[in-house]
Amino acid sequence: MSNRVNGQWRLKSRPQGMVKVSDFERADEPLRDIEDGEFLVRNIYLAFEPAMRGWLNDVKSYVPPVQIGEVMRASSVGQVVESRNADYPVGTFVNGMFGWQEYAISDGNPGVMGRIGKVPEGIDPALTLSALGGTGLTAYFGLLEVGRPKEGDVIVVSGAAGATGSVAGQIAKIKGASKVVGIAGGEAKCRWLTDELGFDAAIDYKAEDVQARLREECPKGIDLFFDNVGGDILDAALLNMAQNGTIVLCGGISSYNSEELPPGPKNYMQLVIRRCRMEGFILIDFFDRAGEAMAELAQWIAEGKLKHAEDIQEGFENTPATFLRLFEGKNRGKQLIRIAQPM
Repeated sequence: MSNRVNGQWRLKSRPQGMVKVSDFERADEPLRDIEDGEFLVRNIYLAFEPAMRGWLNDVKSYVPPVQIGEVMRASSVGQVVESRNADYPVGTFVNGMFGWQEYAISDGNPGVMGRIGKVPEGIDPALTLSALGGTGLTAYFGLLEVGRPKEGDVIVVSGAAGATGSVAGQIAKIKGASKVVGIAGGEAKCRWLTDELGFDAAIDYKAEDVQARLREECPKGIDLFFDNVGGDILDAALLNMAQNGTIVLCGGISSYNSEELPPGPKNYMQLVIRRCRMEGFILIDFFDRAGEAMAELAQWIAEGKLKHAEDIQEGFENTPATFLRLFEGKNRGKQLIRIAQPM
């Protein structure tokens, strides 16, 4: 029997409204010995995304809900520390949906949320959870495949200082948008978008009239709106869309912690009046094309065209509190937590 103990964070109760640290409980359990074909991963970084809030609700979705008493589902990157699988020797860095725990046992086969991936040589493991992971892939496919931008488009991104929005806006510039406007919360985040990431303008939804500022920044209308927020922000964009514009629904963080479903967009008839298209997507629909996206994203990073940011907290004991940072507006870029050091 292995002498290792596996620390875990499990779902204790389904959140009512805003998720709380007390909705999770810490548990420690002995690790079993690995069997032929298996390997043991020690998690180094855990990743957080707003969509995880939806996995806590006991409702049918694109993945099964996390059950009470189960380890909280999450992406992570770790290092193989024991192996009985020749394809995953000790020392290999891997990423997968290993959850909020210190160790995970795998045989390399896909789980609920997709494949186990090896971190390419020379790549920072944390990067495979941000710009070269689900974050970057979501921005890439959502903007390019669902949004289908044209050179010269005016593009607006909500939640623009978050992990996905910040990448989506930069891709828009790379692909020839005439203007990219980001919507974010706070002066510091807005300055980051324009001064460091190359956005042409930023709107502070906490201090400015979003609808009026969109009209000012996009006098001929928005050709493509990449939305991570929903709610009032989506309504404001609907009133400022260009004829035949497109709205990509990536997320709706404004309502993830609401106890009741929010009302639908008040201005949805603008889709008819302006002949707009509004479409949602889920990243798992594009997993079979992840390789091509990662290659192009990596090239842009190497060329200095695409910048990325990771907000890295420390300590396994702080895992639930780090998750809450997403909904408190504290993170800039991808929210991660480091729970161990590599060998």
